[in-house]
Amino acid sequence: MPSGACDCHFHIFEAARYRYAEARHYTPQDATLDDYLALCNDLSIQRSVLIHPTVFGGDHLSFEDVLRSQGHRMRGVAVVAPDTPDEDIARWHALGARGTRITTIFSGDVNTQTIRRIVDKIKPFGWHVQLLVDVAQRPDLVAQVLDMGATVVVDHMGHHDAATIQQSAGFANLLSQLSQSGIWLKLSAPYRLSADCISDVHVQSLAERYLRVNPDRLVWGTDWPHPSCSNRIPTSQQLLTLMTQWLPDEVIRKKVLADNPARLYWN
Repeated sequence: MPSGACDCHFHIFEAARYRYAEARHYTPQDATLDDYLALCNDLSIQRSVLIHPTVFGGDHLSFEDVLRSQGHRMRGVAVVAPDTPDEDIARWHALGARGTRITTIFSGDVNTQTIRRIVDKIKPFGWHVQLLVDVAQRPDLVAQVLDMGATVVVDHMGHHDAATIQQSAGFANLLSQLSQSGIWLKLSAPYRLSADCISDVHVQSLAERYLRVNPDRLVWGTDWPHPSCSNRIPTSQQLLTLMTQWLPDEVIRKKVLADNPARLYWN
């Protein structure tokens, strides 16, 4: 790991302290902040980005507690709704939040009118929109959000089967947007794209294509503790090894793991 290495995607779950929303599509096992900090120590991760998960709904108590306790070494991505009070967003910003996540997969689709209202709420804070979207199924969504004047971060490498995504219009759009530095993209959660991401050549090919197009706009994340996935989850060491296969060049590795996250989240 280079100096300043950042995990740009992790979650915290602790049912005894933080209540889950009644309407949720999964119930996670506990994965506490202490557990995560132990992982950071094992993998030499020095900075992190907390992603507010859908199971909490609009309740950001866990999000606020974690960011408040960790200070400058962590940033966060909240979940803003059209009716989220501006004072909540301002408080989250002061704690280190730098974006809102919009999920179009697990918790139902989100229409563009709703997204526009969310974008209008975050613009005064300079936040980005992190999109969890299957780009093969919704090939135009990223462009639509860009047209709203938002900075877009695409989750989990496009979130579609690795063997078929490269033949899709959505993938072609991503490459074009990436080549023009119009978006950011997370090299994260490859096990959501393949039943055996460690040995799947399509996963390696996908990462390599993104890297060839624009390594200046890529970041990496563990997606720890890997919630709500039916595929086999590799060990943390296997995921780390896979990352080094994607990023064999030390200069590029430092860019993706340290320099790019600093530009995106520590602004």
